[in-house]
Amino acid sequence: MDPVLVLTQALNGLQLGVMLFLMAAGLTLVFGIMGLINLAHGALYMAGAYAMAATVAATDSFLAGIAAALLAAAAVGAVVEMAALRRLYDRDHLDQVLATFGLILCFNELVRLIWGPAALFVTVPPALSGTVEIFAGVPYPAYRLAVIAVGIAVAGGLYLLIARTRLGMLIRAGASNRTMVAALGVDIRLLYTAVFALGAALAALAGAIAAPLLSVEPGMGEPVLILTLVVIVVGGIGSIRGAFVAALLIGFIDTMGRAFLPAMLREVTGPATAAAVGPALASMLIYLTMAVVLAVRPQGLFAARTG
Repeated sequence: MDPVLVLTQALNGLQLGVMLFLMAAGLTLVFGIMGLINLAHGALYMAGAYAMAATVAATDSFLAGIAAALLAAAAVGAVVEMAALRRLYDRDHLDQVLATFGLILCFNELVRLIWGPAALFVTVPPALSGTVEIFAGVPYPAYRLAVIAVGIAVAGGLYLLIARTRLGMLIRAGASNRTMVAALGVDIRLLYTAVFALGAALAALAGAIAAPLLSVEPGMGEPVLILTLVVIVVGGIGSIRGAFVAALLIGFIDTMGRAFLPAMLREVTGPATAAAVGPALASMLIYLTMAVVLAVRPQGLFAARTG
């Protein structure tokens, strides 16, 4: 097996993992604090990608696109939380699933009305369009390395926010006992809106940095939402630390499985069977991983907690 290919795919897995963490962190914050199952989280990822694509097309500035994605998604998230989701906190999870699934349909149709059904594309900024030699003879795209660096930096910043700031203290307290926090004079509604806007901004950041790597199109949030839900279940619902570890794990397993499992099967079963079975098994690996984790630790890799 080519060690250069293995290293390249490992870095691809790391890049996918940090992007999944950006999605999972916001979703697990919302569930851990509010007890809300938000299936529309993928729509916020899509909103970030579209805000990125539209802003870059208008200004030719990649950084302006990132800023627009964060601000637009945070604003949309705050409005959606206040207008619709606030009424769902005391409802059961089935009501939350149905309502947020309806939001997915609304967001997808709104995107089609504004931008049409055709895919949009964002080019990598010139400063990051080349490659970087990690080791001699091992080039890797500079943009993908930048994505990894941004994801790790955001993970560190989120840890500091949750563990070292007053807002983080309120978030952790609200996750433990929201009634007591409200009784102490904290505006719990404002806290919920801030947490939801933060989660929306994290999802939008994932969408914005994924825009140069993927086509920007209606419904692009649903596939990544499925992976994000797997990450949250594996890591432990409500655990930021678990989301980070599980995101890296799922990113590695998904990338390495798709890259090497069909080739490994060809050595055992022959080309025809490997071509038929290999891709299907590769796509199933993350779900098999989830099943194994739940069989051993039903609460996930880490106990459900915020931070």
